[in-house]
Order: sequence, then C-alpha cells, then structure tokens
Amino acid sequence: MIWFDCHNHLQFSRLGDPAPLLAAMHSAGVERCVVNATCEAEWAAVAALARAYPESLIPAFGIHPNHAHLAGGPGQVLRLASSSLASCDAHQAGGPWQERLAGLLDEFPRAGVGECGLDRRAGAPGMDLQMPLFLGQLRLARDRCRTLTIHCVKAWGRLADALAEEPPPPRFLLHGFAGSVETARQLLPMGAYFSFCGEFLQARRAAVLDVFRQLPPERILLETDAPDMLPPPAWVSHPLPDSCNHPANLPAIGRGLAAALGMPVADIANLTTRNARACFADAS
Repeated sequence: MIWFDCHNHLQFSRLGDPAPLLAAMHSAGVERCVVNATCEAEWAAVAALARAYPESLIPAFGIHPNHAHLAGGPGQVLRLASSSLASCDAHQAGGPWQERLAGLLDEFPRAGVGECGLDRRAGAPGMDLQMPLFLGQLRLARDRCRTLTIHCVKAWGRLADALAEEPPPPRFLLHGFAGSVETARQLLPMGAYFSFCGEFLQARRAAVLDVFRQLPPERILLETDAPDMLPPPAWVSHPLPDSCNHPANLPAIGRGLAAALGMPVADIANLTTRNARACFADAS
C-alpha cells in the first residue's frame, strides 16, 4: 500500500535528523509528504529539505497565524504556548515578505502556500494582524494557482469572510479539519479538501469522525502534523521521545480511519493517496 502524508513539519528541531525519519516513512509505505513552514525563519530549512529529497516531499511556504506579529517588520514578540511555534519568535520578518515568498514559489514550481490561516484561541495575535497576512497569502496562492494549506481554529466565520474577499485557488486544504458538516458543505464547491489526523482517533474527538463519515470520499486526505497531533497509543506504530508524533505513523492513522469508516485499509490508502495527488497536483 502507498500512503501520502499531506501535512507535517519535518523541519522542526524536535524531530531531529530528517534522514532517518524519511527512511522510516518509506519503509512504512509513505511515498510522499508535504512539509509546511510556519514562519519565514523556517523557509530556508524547508527549501533545503525539498532540494535534498525532491522525490519524497513537496514544500509549502507560509506564515502561521500565530506568527502574524512577526510578518513585515519589528513588532512585539509574543511567547506562544506551543513549543513547535515558539522557535520562530527570535526571527522578525522584515520588509516585503510577499516578494520572498513569491521567489520561493518561482524556485519550486510544485510548492504550496501554507501553513497559514486564522486562529482565535487565547494568546494568538489579534485579527487585525492575522487577517491581512492570511489575505495576502490567499491572494498569492490564487494568482500562482498553488495549493493553499489552511489552519483554522475557532474562526470559521472569519474564514468565510476572507474567502469572500479573496477567492481561494482551485484547490485548498483544511488541515486537521475539525469544523462542522455545514462548514464543509460551504467550502466544498470552492475546491476544499479535508485532512484527518491521528488526534481525531481519541474518544473525545468522536464528533470529528462523524463529520468525516459525511464528507465526499474524494475530498478526504490523511496527515500526521508531525511532530504534533499524536494518535492514541493503539495507533502509534513509531513512538518517539517527548510524545512527538513520527511521520511514519501515517499508515496506522489510516488504519484507524478505515476502521471508523468501515472501509478496507487498502481502499483508504488508495483513496487518500489519489486525493492528495489531485489536491497537490502531484503527478508522481
């Protein structure tokens, strides 16, 4: 079986050397993955991975909403709760970040835009910072016809406003989708795909599974969000220290989704890999 991880962060230092991670992924059947930057300080690392492993990964370059305070020049540095995101705090993105992002898209013709989006959790930068940053990345993805990876937490109404102001590119991914069926139905005609992660296999996330049962099968993808979104122990095939999620856990997550949807595992692998290739225009 062949698998495709549509969202992870191999550049995060918490995961260590990416070479053994990629080797373990390949041994587990994970053929391809999309590696997402979360701030400008990570763009060079993601680009280096894309140059070193062009057959294994697709890069995506963006600025996460929790780093909206870093884009465009000096500003107050917020100390964020997530250690994965706090690594960007020392870097202030100065000047026209849009030009630098466009340059990376020129260098990597298959690259996506993201991880970007909107987040209304406590401690996140204000919407006055997040919204212009998201709209700029949305516009660039549409103008370059690149797949956009969207992070949205407690901001579905504001996301609808953003997509009304700046129409999305033909294909975009709601990563770790935990929205409602009604929200999904609004986004589907625009070109949305929805990815399932291992954390959703926890009993307390049963409502998310119910949503995925109602989504069109041709729009469902799988992700690890490694090193985050660790699955329950029963679905961890590759444990790592400090509760980090290994990207080679993807087939186990796929088996969990297959069980929840009442589908053969091979069908889930084929379905989600085919969908990911369509979403990211990947012909490999």
